[in-house]
Amino acid sequence: MAKVLIADDSETIRLVLNDILLIGEHEIVAEACDGAEAVDFYRQHNPEILLLDLAMPKKDGLTVVKEIIEYDPNAKIILITASDDQKIISQCLEHGAVSYIPKPFDFNAVLKTITTILEN
Repeated sequence: MAKVLIADDSETIRLVLNDILLIGEHEIVAEACDGAEAVDFYRQHNPEILLLDLAMPKKDGLTVVKEIIEYDPNAKIILITASDDQKIISQCLEHGAVSYIPKPFDFNAVLKTITTILEN
């Protein structure tokens, strides 16, 4: 079981991820609806995993990745995005994100990715 922060501007996606994580017996410590909240909530809750959408208001995913990795170099950030912009995805991975799950995501892919990240 992991403590997880969900950061996505779509309420529907947050609800779906919430359901998936609860089935996987993970604890949702907070849900952010923009990039600024994602950074603030990460600092407040120190989650083991951050599920992060790339395209969010106030701060985009790359900015969030950079700020969180500066705060916590061991942060485990998993990108979850509909974007097919491989340049941005690659930049996030280069700056410290640990994995990437494309939307629409598969229920099992989310849980498997979290398990794999926690085991490493």
